[in-house]
Amino acid sequence: MRAPDFWDGDDLLSRALVAALTPLGALYGATVRRKSKGAWRAPVPVICVGNLTAGGTGKTPVAIALAGMARAKGKTPFFLTRGYGGTLRGPVLVAGHSAAEVGDEPLLLAAAAPTVVSRDRPAGARLAAERGADVVVMDDGHQNFALAKDLSLVVVDGERGFGNGRLLPAGPLRETVVQGLARADAVIVMGGGVPALAGFSGAVLRARLEPYAGEDWKGQRVVAFAGIGRPEKFFATLRSLGADIVHTVPFGDHHPYTQDDLDRLKSLAGREGARLVTTAKDLVRLAPAARQGIAALAVRAVLDPQPVVDELLDSLFQPR
Repeated sequence: MRAPDFWDGDDLLSRALVAALTPLGALYGATVRRKSKGAWRAPVPVICVGNLTAGGTGKTPVAIALAGMARAKGKTPFFLTRGYGGTLRGPVLVAGHSAAEVGDEPLLLAAAAPTVVSRDRPAGARLAAERGADVVVMDDGHQNFALAKDLSLVVVDGERGFGNGRLLPAGPLRETVVQGLARADAVIVMGGGVPALAGFSGAVLRARLEPYAGEDWKGQRVVAFAGIGRPEKFFATLRSLGADIVHTVPFGDHHPYTQDDLDRLKSLAGREGARLVTTAKDLVRLAPAARQGIAALAVRAVLDPQPVVDELLDSLFQPR
């Protein structure tokens, strides 16, 4: 979801809205409690890559990076995800599905490793193990207590941190920072900035998103559009690569593009003599025929320091 303006506003209306919604946030937070009893433990290790806030923090690129590291250690990772925005409840192994069926993020994950979509996380982990997984990388699910996690990593946006520190809907938090970090084995700070981590004493890693080697964007006139948690981060990345952005068009997270949307975007790019460019996550939501003439900027997560990441994974892969 895109953050409402009042979450970050300091004007009278924004403060009034936050104050009015704070009691609802307290009720929302009360629904998120650790339910250790009854959590099902998979026959293989489970890594959870989650966050404490609504909106994009870079969980999916981090999950893909961790799966790659596990594969380099001789493991067979499977991804497990709820499939937000898709119609299928699962458990289902993603193969030839559309974004409408399984959501956009599972399609990105499935390009990197076998991916199971399941709203019932234990059932999804069971299917992954049956299909040959010896480690499950769970994309999101820090607030899901049905499946036991062997390694819980919380991704935090280094610039925004935890926003105004209020719980949904008064702010971006899914649960209190203290409560959420108490269940984390490590925190991954995405991008620059030093967010306050409420006395967290575990490992703190850094991560950055960098484009895959490929096209040179320097000097290219582009119309950039994105329907992700923070479209401005995508636009900033394009600018850092030297692209000449003549228009930016933000949409809501997981926006279902219509033909009218695409017609307007292509018309705008045509008038400006510019290329249309979006994120890889947005591109997979488009039908193959609709992707013609639209470029995608694909990024990957780089984690640092590497020895700490290796240590966390090696400890996970010890005989159980």
